[in-house]
Amino acid sequence: MRKYLVMAMRTPRFDGSVAEPHRAWLDTVRERGQLVETGKFTDGSGGAYVVLAESLDAASELVFSDPIHTSGASELTVYEWEITG
Repeated sequence: MRKYLVMAMRTPRFDGSVAEPHRAWLDTVRERGQLVETGKFTDGSGGAYVVLAESLDAASELVFSDPIHTSGASELTVYEWEITG
């Protein structure tokens, strides 16, 4: 499994009602052992999380099912992350 950093930046269509479905989705991913870290940016622009997956395609498929993405509330960008320190 590799680590993937997901940057979730809010769009103008962001609505706070998506927060609860997003948290429930994160809980499900955590229960499956695929969520490493999660957090929001203090400036309110979005947040980031780290998932474990076999490939970039698998990570993308997983995170693009996140309600903050499917609702259009946030744009997600997925990066394979090689932590060196």
